[in-house]
Amino acid sequence: MVIPLKDLNPARRRPVVTLLLIAANILVFIAFQPRGGDTPTAIEEENRFLYAHAAVPCEITTDEPLSLAEIQTGVCGSDAGVGPVIGTPEPFFAGKNVYLAIFTSMFLHAPWLHLGFNMLFLWVFGNNVEDRLGHVGFLLFYAVTGVVATLTQVAFDTGSTAPVIGASGAIAGVMGAYLVFWPRARIFGLLFIFPIALPANFVLIYWFLTQFLTDTDSGVAWGAHVGGFVAGAIIAFLLRAALRLVEPSARRPASTVARELRRRTPGPALVRSWRRSRDSTVTPQRLG
Repeated sequence: MVIPLKDLNPARRRPVVTLLLIAANILVFIAFQPRGGDTPTAIEEENRFLYAHAAVPCEITTDEPLSLAEIQTGVCGSDAGVGPVIGTPEPFFAGKNVYLAIFTSMFLHAPWLHLGFNMLFLWVFGNNVEDRLGHVGFLLFYAVTGVVATLTQVAFDTGSTAPVIGASGAIAGVMGAYLVFWPRARIFGLLFIFPIALPANFVLIYWFLTQFLTDTDSGVAWGAHVGGFVAGAIIAFLLRAALRLVEPSARRPASTVARELRRRTPGPALVRSWRRSRDSTVTPQRLG
């Protein structure tokens, strides 16, 4: 696996939204999300938090929160749980908005390693995509690809009762856009423990293909990665032509643009020549 550390692709403006997204993910993980406990009580607290706030495929396909019976059995649609909940299919978190959870789950992570890798990838690739799309455009792009990623995972496993968490689906969308905008940018990283520099198209396509080799029992929502990446690449491809019409003058210094405008503006000699020609009588030719 290639771990990207930086790219040789400087941005023109500060990646404000990228930095805010990284800060928000870290804040949620540290300040709000229960973690790090191995006791039954700590594990139960963490699971309750995730079921209350994360997206769950079964909830989205059935349009209602899981019941305790479904949580205990792991079977979508089950009304037979364990112990006192047998035959009680009522939602366990009755007030949960299962569609809002698609967004909140983008800010939830499992261990520190999960959070760390996601934020690293977001920083390496997000600043340039934000530079290209603008602050507001990038935030909308991030949200849309994150939603598409989650819905792709739901489509791959409609009956799953496991929470889908992490920003990796939206970040995969950012990576897909980076591939379209800068396929030949140099990416510096580590191949196992060896430093290496590779073109972005190799790094990103290799990462995308490895998603299909993910062990289905690993707990990795690889379907979200695939959906987000494809969505990001498609959106970037559709926007690329429009952005080229807007950006060239913005990328050049003002002095360069001014010189080009002066070259395109008729000079004094040309103006005097035109004034002399308009004083003479010209008889237009008629056709037919």
